[in-house]
Amino acid sequence: MIEIQNLTKRFARHTAVRDLSFSVKQGEIVGFLGPNGAGKTTTLRMLTGYLPPSSGSIEVGGCDVFRDSIGARRKIGYMPENVPLYDDMRVREYLKFRARLKGLSNRDARRRVSEVIETCGLDSVRRKMIKVLSKGYRQRVGLADALVHSPELLILDEPTNGLDPNQIRQIRELIKRLGENHTILLSTHILSEVEMTCDRVIIIDNGQIKAEDTPQNLVAGMRAAGKVVAEIMGDQEVVGGALSRLDHVKRVTHEPLPEDWFQFDILVESGTDARERIYELIAQNGWPMRSLFRREATLEDVFVELTRRD
Repeated sequence: MIEIQNLTKRFARHTAVRDLSFSVKQGEIVGFLGPNGAGKTTTLRMLTGYLPPSSGSIEVGGCDVFRDSIGARRKIGYMPENVPLYDDMRVREYLKFRARLKGLSNRDARRRVSEVIETCGLDSVRRKMIKVLSKGYRQRVGLADALVHSPELLILDEPTNGLDPNQIRQIRELIKRLGENHTILLSTHILSEVEMTCDRVIIIDNGQIKAEDTPQNLVAGMRAAGKVVAEIMGDQEVVGGALSRLDHVKRVTHEPLPEDWFQFDILVESGTDARERIYELIAQNGWPMRSLFRREATLEDVFVELTRRD
């Protein structure tokens, strides 16, 4: 569905995207991740035909985005981070207006507007003015707009931006349902959503791909595969120093808890589990302990490991 080859974008002396190449297959839900300034938005703007590349090529559904811009855009439904809506229009009126702009006949526009209103859960607000809608409903209107011309590909840039936890859950379930009939490229900073929603993840930084795989494989192959957390009473420097000298322990940090307890976060090497040795050390020194557990790595840990600046 998407084929990007050797894509580069330069702005004066700054290169935002550097020789980027990746593909997205028909029917996939792919998370497109990166820190602020990594080149995500620039890539999405080139993918949707808004910006020309300095070099490289982009195809959507077999259509070159720049040689056959109209053909490619017919296949794309794009929802930007800040959805631009006409506040002085009603929801149904706005969606019909957008459908007509996208080339649908009057009859097809009415049919598709009814369908996307049902799909996006907008029936209760279809006659309301857009300016009175909550943030969650405005996001739904933006998603309905992206869907109204039945695109093969949905590009969603921060679709849950500014939503509360209940609204995020609703949008997540909606995206999962849409993935049954659409290819989806999803850009977001909420990495737990990506783990629960996406088939594959692409992480970029400084305009280049740092990792590309399923969320599960990225977590399994992470250089720092997780941490052991222990709550111990004792001198934090003495305890921390002893823990850091254990085999396979990479780093130990601590933070104070009430009543002279400390939480020690013990980062261990990939494929190791130091809990037994940690317990033996604590028992030998007679330090009071009230918890010891291993926290498994998450996609957020992978993201930080790949993009941190230190």
